[in-house]
Amino acid sequence: MLPVNQAAVSLFGASLGPAAATASPAPSQSGGVALAGGALIPSVAAGAVSAPAPFADLLTEAVGEVQHLEVQAKSAIEGLISGKGVDVHQAMIAEQKAGVGFELMLSVRNKALAAYQQVLGMQF
Repeated sequence: MLPVNQAAVSLFGASLGPAAATASPAPSQSGGVALAGGALIPSVAAGAVSAPAPFADLLTEAVGEVQHLEVQAKSAIEGLISGKGVDVHQAMIAEQKAGVGFELMLSVRNKALAAYQQVLGMQF
């Protein structure tokens, strides 16, 4: 039996996979901690406050990435059907990435909606 190689997967800027799970943080020259796959966790100096990105911008960016994954999956499936040199494996992987991304976005939306409804139900 042939060994199966697991590649790291990046979804919404977070690197997922065996390389990310076993990575030990290493300091970088830009003042942050670098993880495997090039991800950088910025370090905050004492007294320095960095403004977090607005939640709406993060959601907009994530929706754009999911849409990009869906476009890639659609083109891979069309290439498979038309016989333009796309392997079945490539088309299925692209479709699964798009599906997982969509399910993640749906889950985040459901959690945000539930939190909003819970805040609306609070009495002040």
